[in-house]
Amino acid sequence: MASDFSLAGYIVRRARLVGGSVLENGNPFFAPLDRLQADARSHGTVLTSFANYDYLGISDHSAIKNAAHAALDRVGVGALGSRLVGGERLIHADFESALAKFVGSEAALTLVSGYLTNLTTISSLLGKRDLILYDELSHNSIMAGVQSCKADAVEFRHNDMEYLRHVLQTQRAEHRNCLIVVESLYSMDGDIANLPELLKLKDEFNAWLLVDEAHSIGVLGKSGRGICEHFGEDPKRIDLIIGTLSKTFVSCGGFICGQKVILDWLKYLLPGFVYSVGLPPVIAAAAGAALQVIEDEPSRVGKLQDNAQRFLIKAREAGLSTGPAEGYAIVPVMFPDMKSTMAASDYLMQRGIYAPPIVQVGVPKGLPRIRFFISARHSFEEIDRTIEALKAFSAGLAKTPVPPEPVPA
Repeated sequence: MASDFSLAGYIVRRARLVGGSVLENGNPFFAPLDRLQADARSHGTVLTSFANYDYLGISDHSAIKNAAHAALDRVGVGALGSRLVGGERLIHADFESALAKFVGSEAALTLVSGYLTNLTTISSLLGKRDLILYDELSHNSIMAGVQSCKADAVEFRHNDMEYLRHVLQTQRAEHRNCLIVVESLYSMDGDIANLPELLKLKDEFNAWLLVDEAHSIGVLGKSGRGICEHFGEDPKRIDLIIGTLSKTFVSCGGFICGQKVILDWLKYLLPGFVYSVGLPPVIAAAAGAALQVIEDEPSRVGKLQDNAQRFLIKAREAGLSTGPAEGYAIVPVMFPDMKSTMAASDYLMQRGIYAPPIVQVGVPKGLPRIRFFISARHSFEEIDRTIEALKAFSAGLAKTPVPPEPVPA
């Protein structure tokens, strides 16, 4: 039979190579969440989700919904063009000013996608005589930006400041500019970057520092202002703070915070900003209202932190493997292989707990896990019930005999 040279045939073959076997025993992804929640309610129960980014539990807050409705009625749906040539809506500048003040930077700039924000910023900043140093566990959006950049790129061991120092000592002098890129709260492992040491290295080696705060705004610090508040550092010491509007701000898009002179010029230089539309007014209004809720109701941050610490402590007491997680919004639970990870997710789902597996594509092949996003909305009872279910599943897993290794022919 002739080979299939169609695009569809190529995609099918490629999908199989990168992990299509994951779906052979059922598909836990793209769950119809609204329907599952409605079905649970119809049976007098509740679906407990640990799969969503609503860290502070404000996605259905009345103030946010009212702000979105008002913006829709006042200015309509779309941004209608690139802000550079199509003009801005007043809400853009108002929201960016409030966001910069909250983060502690001089200025902010919003983009229509969080993924795009990392990609376009990193790929556009540096040239052939420059150097990018990035943590090996950086998000794919960072990796895409690094791969698209003309600068020399060096990966350093995760959160290993001595190794980063070694790389700087051996390579910094050979390059014109140097950018260090890290996440603040790592999205797959739940641990935190060593910001004080990063700032020391940045200053010592005359480098720039970009920190991706996608998962830490609203999560770290007493009032949720992120990693600088967590460590008591001045946000203005970080050259570029990247963030997203899809998590704590319960909308979508991305943002950059930094010095005003930098962002004033990036408005003309960033392809992902220049050649994309601005935030739709409804989205900007919702994110702005979410920011106001965070400021007005700081107890939500404390509740989130209490919940996350409880989940981590209970999980470790139950003998579950949580890796390097520090108990701030993200706690992974590791399993020995892909099959047991998929089975654990299904086991939880059968008990009204939605927590999809993370296998192969999102993490290294040998480190499958279920990643739990903790929210201020979760109750202690939901957390304890989930840990008990994981403990019961793991106990049953331990009793399952391991198949003997095949004997070589």
